[in-house]
Amino acid sequence: MIAICIGTILLLLPFSTKSGHISFIDALFTSTSAVCVTGLIVQDTAAYFTPAGRTIIMILFQLGGLGIMTFSTLILLVAGKKISIKDRLIIQEGFHHASPKNVGSLVRNVFIYSFFIEILGALIFFFHWKDKVPAGKALFQSVFHSISAFCNAGFSTFSNSFEDYVLDFPVNITLILLIVLGGMGFLVINEGREYLGSIFKRKKFKLSLHTKMVVFLTIFLIFVSLAVFLLLEWHHSLDGFSTLDKIMAALFQITAPRTAGFNTMDLDTLGLATIFLFLFLMFVGASPGSTGGGIKTSTVGVIFAFLKSRVRARDSVHIFRRTLPQGLILKAFTLFTLAVVVILISAFVLFILHPEFGMKNILFEVYSAFGTVGLSLGITPKLGGFGKGVIIMTMYIGRIGPLTLLYAFSRRRPFGKYEFVEETIMIG
Repeated sequence: MIAICIGTILLLLPFSTKSGHISFIDALFTSTSAVCVTGLIVQDTAAYFTPAGRTIIMILFQLGGLGIMTFSTLILLVAGKKISIKDRLIIQEGFHHASPKNVGSLVRNVFIYSFFIEILGALIFFFHWKDKVPAGKALFQSVFHSISAFCNAGFSTFSNSFEDYVLDFPVNITLILLIVLGGMGFLVINEGREYLGSIFKRKKFKLSLHTKMVVFLTIFLIFVSLAVFLLLEWHHSLDGFSTLDKIMAALFQITAPRTAGFNTMDLDTLGLATIFLFLFLMFVGASPGSTGGGIKTSTVGVIFAFLKSRVRARDSVHIFRRTLPQGLILKAFTLFTLAVVVILISAFVLFILHPEFGMKNILFEVYSAFGTVGLSLGITPKLGGFGKGVIIMTMYIGRIGPLTLLYAFSRRRPFGKYEFVEETIMIG
């Protein structure tokens, strides 16, 4: 909240906008969207903000993408301060399952991996764009889009996102790799590096269950969604493209809704079934410990593993030859339920405030805000003050997580240790 407020104040300053003025609600909306790495905009980032304003936005989504706790810990480490056991456990739960004694190296690795990947992406963009625009402009937009893609922020200095690059293979592939790497989480990136290193050293390295599940579900979602998108849009929005171009355009479009928020095609040309597919992808989102939002791939994996065990009449839940603890399953269902409640309440309020937009547009907007995606069917700038406030709260809850919000306001301990008489009810 402090980061959002500071960002709002900076965007309100005259040097941030070309007109020298922006309304408070628009500045708050933009700051929240940046810190929560969402990418929904009420003002055109390229046309409305100055280079200084765009730099502020870039810093905000870099801060939001890597996490407030990560930056705070880095400052303490640089200052030579000690980190409390409580803070070590919080950071450990957010990024890694290792011992809290390794928090210092963990945070350093997060920054090293992030900046290495972002710099590599920026270099590819720069050499691709340097002959098309002035070098200074090419450098800024390369850095901006590389950070935005890796942080799954969805902000762009192009007014129509990447619609002009729908057939540009290097730009599409670079964006997809940045989005996927940022959305898989730092634990997966770290274990992936160690696994590749073990192959060259001819040593055995055992991947964690978390990494196995995230990699499997990420690949599964990409390929299944790609097949569905091609099936639905082959003779519609993709009509007129070559076969290779259709696959590339479809691959980008099903990767971006996983929380990135870029688009290379006009979303208004997509069919209703494709929009429904996007709602599912935005709801699932990225993976834990990543720069993305949503309920996370592992949550969906745990829920499906539980349902699979119930179909097979098993009391315990198994996946990859491991048994999942009951507390983890309860947490997954709690998160899923809270996410659905937040989306339904936000959509219900917007239905009341803006009935003229229709159900499809409002649901898409709410799912995009909660999943910190940033895609929109064009209604974001048309929302009134209260409507923007609803989206701001939805983005905020979607980024910090419904469980975090629940824990923050819940009573930590019950008043008394007692149980009532047990009685059953009918279900189903």
